[in-house]
Amino acid sequence: MGPVRTVQRQNGVALWRQIADRIRVSIAEGRYDETGMVPPEAALAEQFGVNRHTVRAALAALGQEGIVRPVQGRGTLIERRERFSFPISRRTRFTEGIGEQAREIEGILLFSEVEAATIEVAKSLELERLAPVLRIEALRKADGRAVSTSTSWFPMPRFENMGDAYKQTGSITRAFGLCGLEDYVRAKTEISAAHAEQSDLAALGLAPGAIVLMTKALNTDLDGVPVQYAVTRFPADRVQLTVTNG
Repeated sequence: MGPVRTVQRQNGVALWRQIADRIRVSIAEGRYDETGMVPPEAALAEQFGVNRHTVRAALAALGQEGIVRPVQGRGTLIERRERFSFPISRRTRFTEGIGEQAREIEGILLFSEVEAATIEVAKSLELERLAPVLRIEALRKADGRAVSTSTSWFPMPRFENMGDAYKQTGSITRAFGLCGLEDYVRAKTEISAAHAEQSDLAALGLAPGAIVLMTKALNTDLDGVPVQYAVTRFPADRVQLTVTNG
């Protein structure tokens, strides 16, 4: 069954959520590949030191995410779904990154609005605090599966038409082109992991407790001038991030 991954009873995170996280990690690490099944509820309850009701709640959450499926008379089957590999490099492009892995790629504009730059956004885009920026919320799908949600900020007035351009093209790269920017590069990417927030649970079709990979990225034009600061969330069970030197 692999090493015991203990749960903490007073850390503010529900026990079933902690167990779901640990089972999710074990599946990703291939610990159950030999059988293709999650261990029985009784075995998991003993492993984590909880009752079977708590284990059942964790498995139900994973079932809502499409990671496992109960099979009558057999137990809990692991759903085999290949993860998309998303490369991060000097010229990171979503469409090219998913590219040959999907037949259909879709970018959906959720909303766009002009707002005052926060300290973080202003520092990243090298703007004065409270300077006007265009904020875009977007959802991306590959073969009908939601693979990311993103929040992007663009300096005004240079990219005041970026919202309409993205709605028209479904692509940041093509939208930049419509706004007069033919090429851009990735200056920095920070990667972390976190529990999905409520808004992302709905947009990405995840259950409470699901883990998302998060990137904070800065893109610049070829003169080094910042053109986009973006925070993107990827469901960890559907996407893996690969940093390349390309």
